[in-house]
Amino acid sequence: MALDTAAAPYELRFDAGRICLDLLATTHPVERLDSVEVLCAWIVASGLVPADTPLTHADVSWLVAFRELRGRLGQLVRPGSTGTDIALARVNELARAAPPAPRAVSAEDGTLVRQLDGPPELAALLGAIARDAVELLTDPLARAGLRQCAGDNCPIVYLDTSRGRRRRWCSSEVCGNRERVARHRRRAALARA
Repeated sequence: MALDTAAAPYELRFDAGRICLDLLATTHPVERLDSVEVLCAWIVASGLVPADTPLTHADVSWLVAFRELRGRLGQLVRPGSTGTDIALARVNELARAAPPAPRAVSAEDGTLVRQLDGPPELAALLGAIARDAVELLTDPLARAGLRQCAGDNCPIVYLDTSRGRRRRWCSSEVCGNRERVARHRRRAALARA
């Protein structure tokens, strides 16, 4: 499957600190998972599967299932969300699936590389993300590090592992830079006034 990697660096972000939170971040500022091809690129870039894993069997049902899990995760990690009992039941149900089975194989140069034992099934991939969410939600220290971005209109939830736990933005390069530019413009406007 050929992937369009030109847009991938900005479109697909992996800076939320956990794979379940990275999935949640695919809604901002617009829907990122808008095709099966982009979903497959996200699956590979997230590290759920090795880069050379064929995902040709992925279809629209995968897109629907990943978006549904993403919605449930949002209900569980965003403050003031409703429907958390149903969301938690669904995440727990998905977490029961065994993750994709890895194996070590020799590459052409003799080094060992990770491959999957076979094409990953949808339930296995969702299970891996759901297990990550269960780990996050049941770890008091990790859960205490959950933050919502302080950027204007940014709904991204991330895990703050910074020293002193004072991280304010989902990304210093994206929301942090916007805030610094806005602050500079406000100061410049005051200086001119």
